[in-house]
Amino acid sequence: MMKLLLAASLAGWLGLAAAQDVEPSDMVRGGLQAIQMVDQAKSGELWDGAAAGARKRVTRADFIGQISKAREPLGAAQQRTWVAINRQVVNDADADLAGQYVSVEYETRFANKPAAMVRELVSFHLDSDRIWRFSGYVLR
Repeated sequence: MMKLLLAASLAGWLGLAAAQDVEPSDMVRGGLQAIQMVDQAKSGELWDGAAAGARKRVTRADFIGQISKAREPLGAAQQRTWVAINRQVVNDADADLAGQYVSVEYETRFANKPAAMVRELVSFHLDSDRIWRFSGYVLR
């Protein structure tokens, strides 16, 4: 098992392990917790607990603004189902960006787009202290 840290306000429920030992159901639950923070307009708190590499790529204010701009027009989530879990190893000269990632993808129906399914992708990075931390949220 591994520890997954989404933000300072969320308690970790997983032990430590390598990416090949990732328990898919734990990652799905962790992804759902991250998305629920977005649903509750707590994206700033999500950024606060994010992996260092994620915080390097975007400022807190820009992260909050980008998520607000993308999500507000969609309205409230009506239905959400996870559809895929992907693992990736990234080679980068920057140690904060290099390493193991796990992404969880969800299909979501929103109130203002009831006829369309939107894909939400939540990513986690295994930091050097062996703790999985939130590293990204994207709508497709």
